[in-house]
Amino acid sequence: MASQRVLIVEDEEDIAQLLAYNLRRDAFDVITADNGREALDRVMTDQPDLILLDLMLPEVSGIDVCRKLKTDQRTRDIPIIMLTARSEEADMVTGLEMGADDYITKPFSPRVLMARVRAVLRRRQVSEIATDEMIHAGPLVIYPQRFQVTAEGEDLKLTLMEFNLLVTLAKNPGRVYSRDQIVSSIRGDNYAVTDRAVDVLVVGLRKKLGAHSSWVETVRGVGYRFREI
Repeated sequence: MASQRVLIVEDEEDIAQLLAYNLRRDAFDVITADNGREALDRVMTDQPDLILLDLMLPEVSGIDVCRKLKTDQRTRDIPIIMLTARSEEADMVTGLEMGADDYITKPFSPRVLMARVRAVLRRRQVSEIATDEMIHAGPLVIYPQRFQVTAEGEDLKLTLMEFNLLVTLAKNPGRVYSRDQIVSSIRGDNYAVTDRAVDVLVVGLRKKLGAHSSWVETVRGVGYRFREI
């Protein structure tokens, strides 16, 4: 089986080398870019399975790189884990709005980073199992193992986090999930994600649901739920 390819986009050489060392030790194929423009070129020529993307880049910022990739049909399904030395809430929210699949602030533990990389790739991988369990939720049909959602027969293009949020809510229509419960369900316990970031995620999901957005309901002061069928 061919190694999975990870593109590291990082202009600080010591950090890029640390990332590359840990990825290669886990048998990943590693390619690198030290600015945003080169990163966009490498994505097209080398077709990575995942991108580790720093926000603070020369020439083209990480946010702009993420935006370009997530709005291009050829690259929008490539998972992106954003890296940044800045820990302000605004940066986390911006990354989520652009469609990033995960977000890690520097300094970070290489062990934690590798666990996140493996988790994103594992969740994103399309299952070849034919007996996929479907979730019928109102006008939606969700195929959890195929990472696919259809609304009245039309495919919806969701980010990994949006998809996991939808699955969490749709599995239990009527059940109200607090923001903490949502974070725990889609990313695991003890994950540093703010209430505002969860709200932004819900806004993004509703936007992609379009005419069916009302199926995701806000329970004021508590959290969110999928409307009972």
